[in-house]
Amino acid sequence: MTSSETNPARRTAEPPTTPTGGGPEHHPGTPAWELLLPAVSAPARARGRSLQAALRAAVRSGRLAPGTRLPSSRDLAADLGVSRGLVTEAYEQLTAEGYLRSGRGAGTWVGGAVRAARPGTRDLAPRSADARADFVPGTPDVSLFPRAAWAAAQRGVLAELPHHELGYPDPRGLPRLRTALAELLARRRGVVADPERIVVVSGVSQATTVLGFVLHARGMREVGVEDPGSPQHDALYAAAGVSTVPLPMDDEGLAVGPLRESGVRSVVTTPAHQFPTGIAYSARRRTELLDWARSVDGYVLEDDYDGDFRYDRAPVGALQGLDPERVAYAGSVSKSLAPGLRPGWLLVPEPLTEEVVERKRTMDLGHPTLDQALFARFLERGDYDRQLRRCQRAYRERRDALVGALEEHFPGAEVSGIAAGLHVIAALPERYGPQDRFLARVAAAGVAVRPVTDYTHARAGEIGHPGVRLVLGYAHLSPTRIRAGVRLMAEAVATRPG
Repeated sequence: MTSSETNPARRTAEPPTTPTGGGPEHHPGTPAWELLLPAVSAPARARGRSLQAALRAAVRSGRLAPGTRLPSSRDLAADLGVSRGLVTEAYEQLTAEGYLRSGRGAGTWVGGAVRAARPGTRDLAPRSADARADFVPGTPDVSLFPRAAWAAAQRGVLAELPHHELGYPDPRGLPRLRTALAELLARRRGVVADPERIVVVSGVSQATTVLGFVLHARGMREVGVEDPGSPQHDALYAAAGVSTVPLPMDDEGLAVGPLRESGVRSVVTTPAHQFPTGIAYSARRRTELLDWARSVDGYVLEDDYDGDFRYDRAPVGALQGLDPERVAYAGSVSKSLAPGLRPGWLLVPEPLTEEVVERKRTMDLGHPTLDQALFARFLERGDYDRQLRRCQRAYRERRDALVGALEEHFPGAEVSGIAAGLHVIAALPERYGPQDRFLARVAAAGVAVRPVTDYTHARAGEIGHPGVRLVLGYAHLSPTRIRAGVRLMAEAVATRPG
């Protein structure tokens, strides 16, 4: 290597006679050859690409700042111990891409078009609160994921999957998976499941968005939603240009009077286990809801997010089974396997089928083939049924632990809703209120909880309960952690003045 006195990357250079990018001249704090030296240790056949990638990265990161003059190709080649042609080719390629600029007789300079990337990679995945006890609902216990059975299914799929099925898939999903889903859903949820009208989607969220686009294309600009209900619906339908109209609940389900008065022609429901109130729609309300849909030539959008988890009796069948031409039915494996897997399904009324399939096709050309084949094998071999039974046992035990802990530490507390799902509603006596003070005290103690008011469009004074009403998730917590968390919450409010 040349010494510091003779290395062109280290000595002060004259600015070009006619700058092409403007701005002040910069000189690298680190010699260019030191930044690029690791690249030339690559095998000879890959050395040119490695040199270009290293130079590109140095410019993007800001280590070679805009306005920095680079050594001549001859000098840099000598410093790196490579051929001059390799450096010349790298300079020409990056000049063509806009990373560098050059002028006749003026040398090669770092261009000003590139903005340095921020260091590090952000993780935008939703995370639970960093709390001593976390009762925020909506998360299953992902440690129950059946890794061994899933890995076995994956090996089987990779061994048996025909090559042609790795091409672009049917946007509805692999026929094998749709057939397996039709059998599962008819058997477990009582739906009318025609494989030709099942669309494999990326969770209920994508099902919701796809339906939103189809409804919008049909001229519907509003959709009714349960109030209280899932807060995600607002954003999902807004992405499709459809606004949500909150509609009140009563003891039997969605109140039909306000629904009729609202003027909407489609409504989102969770009839098997309403979120968050925990009720199951009555038989009378199911009939009234379908009568309404027929009278307005509309649709009921059924989110069966945890319909498999009923602990005191067999689950109530899906609403879709009563009228498959008026109910679009959606579900997923997010609560039974893991949210990160993303397989979901949408059973579509016949009038909407072609439009839903086309919208799914234009969104992503179909769900990943390997994931579909793997899930199909998992269903066919009975692994999914075994997983559901395992989750049911675990979640029932955890629900019982939560109800028992509330009875012990919050005398007079009332747990409402059916024995199902992954959460309960706990209404605490007035002496634990007001609610804002209660929430502040438990938060200060490191307990993460959500009140019912977080899931309603109504104001706190309109919810019809003077005390504290909490939505407590339990599926992701062991019985020991549940009991400890409830005790911690009770201790946080035990010293309440007055």
